[in-house]
Amino acid sequence: MVKQWIGQKYFSAVHQRNLVYNTCWEDPRLDRAALNLGPDDTVLVITSAGCNALDYALQGPRAIHAVDVNPLQNSLLELKKAAIQTLDYGDFFQVFGRGQHPRWKSLYADGVRPALAPHVRRVWDDRQGFFDGSSRRKSFYYRGTSGMFAWMINGYLNRPRGLRDAVREMLAADTVDQQAEIYRRRRVSELLFTGPIRWVLRRDTTMSLLGVPRSQRMQIERGYPRGIAGFVQDRIEAVFNQIPLKDNYFWRVYLTGQYSPNCCPEYLTRDGFNALQAGLANRIQTATATVEDFLNRHDGAVSRFVLLDHMDWLYENMPERLAAEWQSIVNRSAPQTRILWRSAALDVDFVDPLRVTAAGELIPVGDLLRYQRTLAGKLHRSDRVHTYGSFYIADLQGGAA
Repeated sequence: MVKQWIGQKYFSAVHQRNLVYNTCWEDPRLDRAALNLGPDDTVLVITSAGCNALDYALQGPRAIHAVDVNPLQNSLLELKKAAIQTLDYGDFFQVFGRGQHPRWKSLYADGVRPALAPHVRRVWDDRQGFFDGSSRRKSFYYRGTSGMFAWMINGYLNRPRGLRDAVREMLAADTVDQQAEIYRRRRVSELLFTGPIRWVLRRDTTMSLLGVPRSQRMQIERGYPRGIAGFVQDRIEAVFNQIPLKDNYFWRVYLTGQYSPNCCPEYLTRDGFNALQAGLANRIQTATATVEDFLNRHDGAVSRFVLLDHMDWLYENMPERLAAEWQSIVNRSAPQTRILWRSAALDVDFVDPLRVTAAGELIPVGDLLRYQRTLAGKLHRSDRVHTYGSFYIADLQGGAA
């Protein structure tokens, strides 16, 4: 109990005071296939680093509401929107693709800053060093708490002889078979998964830096045969041996500190940037609030919800708030609403029993959901991130209409 309390306190302290996510760690390729966005859709997504909200905007829905309890995450998305509005593509890619720009301070002062709301300016006025390449960490993708962990792991990759070269070879490989051959030949597993690394992965402090609360870690410890360390090792080995790295920008950015023009999120491609600059980025609005609070004060209906994995934490720590959140989802849902979420657990059993009021009756949430299990399973297997235990697609029946 004491360990759980300390873990929760540390996680809250990290999240309340810091930018945690500098890039989204959810594969929007899955989401695009699952959401099937159309011009009449309104999307609610938990902001994280804003990459996927920008990706959804490229699909042309009517509106996107990016909601997050951490104001720094929303400030990052607002910074990206302002940079799209005021920079040319070359400078924009240098900032958010390469992770640093030698002229960032002048670009920020002359163009980006005037396009920001005052409260967002205050955030980035104090953090200009995140992008100017002047610190030891160089890249923005080694800033924030998840970035700091990536930077420390990169430092470790330079220690065992040949490990860094092996990583470079795998990133340059043309096929999965080549990746797997390099992984075996260069003894990557032996060099990477040492005793000290396994110890680090079992710490609540480490997981908090990555945005993983103790409740999620314990779900994996309970449900995975070799616990969190075994789970992480198996996922990384799957990424290197079974999933093409050629377009896996999630792992590339943390292993190298930057994206490449041919391996990056859609908002960083020239076509994506041009479409967002032409007006699609303006369809995104941010809100610093819980999902429940936002929906309770939002007037319109929402047809697509992307809830990431935050329900893992809510269920363990505030189950009454999770039920209230689902009530707000039911109250604000449009006809033919679809909901996506992810979980650290291999199987989520806490959503369906939650009770909500619909059509004047108190019923389990599961009675309102029609799961798309075949589609979700197929997409989950192709996930380039490959760090979640499970992925869910559910259509909500009998909501507010």
